[in-house]
Amino acid sequence: MKLYYSPGACSLAPHIALREAGISFAFEKVDLKEKKTEYGANFREINPKGYVPALEVKPGQVMTEVAVVMQYLADEAADKKLAPAAGSAERYEFLTWLNFVATEIHKGFSPLFKPTVPDEVKETFKGFLGLRLDYVNSELGKRDFLLASGYSLADAYLFVTTGWAAKTGVDLNKWPAIVAFRERVAQRPAVQAALSAEGLNG
Repeated sequence: MKLYYSPGACSLAPHIALREAGISFAFEKVDLKEKKTEYGANFREINPKGYVPALEVKPGQVMTEVAVVMQYLADEAADKKLAPAAGSAERYEFLTWLNFVATEIHKGFSPLFKPTVPDEVKETFKGFLGLRLDYVNSELGKRDFLLASGYSLADAYLFVTTGWAAKTGVDLNKWPAIVAFRERVAQRPAVQAALSAEGLNG
């Protein structure tokens, strides 16, 4: 497999997942402004959407969208129990969290990165995002991870997206359960390895 990534972007979530799964993979950095990979390939020919992640699972087959890639990797390494068993009630809870992180947290942060969005509009978006973080904080106040059964790849995705707070002027200290959660996840060897590989842990 080959992961196309940009350091610290949402592609960090499948990067962590690949390492959690113990799957052998290559990774290639993408310049998202130029739409070129570090080896000079036209990234739009790899993923016409023009954004990361893109996971080449085999020649000619490229998978995109974090929530889908995370499910795929969990199933590829079912013995690692990175997601509940397919068809179980817990699996649907896992999918609920994956999609919540994708649509409410990930996309909640997106406008805050755009220089063309006026500051007063960003404050409105921060208000909406804060309501979602209130909910996550409440749930993480009851248990260590998003699922009662323990760590899953949904936690990796939440870890990555909440990691954007400092860059976007969102003070996570308002949500102490999320801060504690991030500290727990950050200690995982796969997370440390992915951060190091992307040059993000120093």
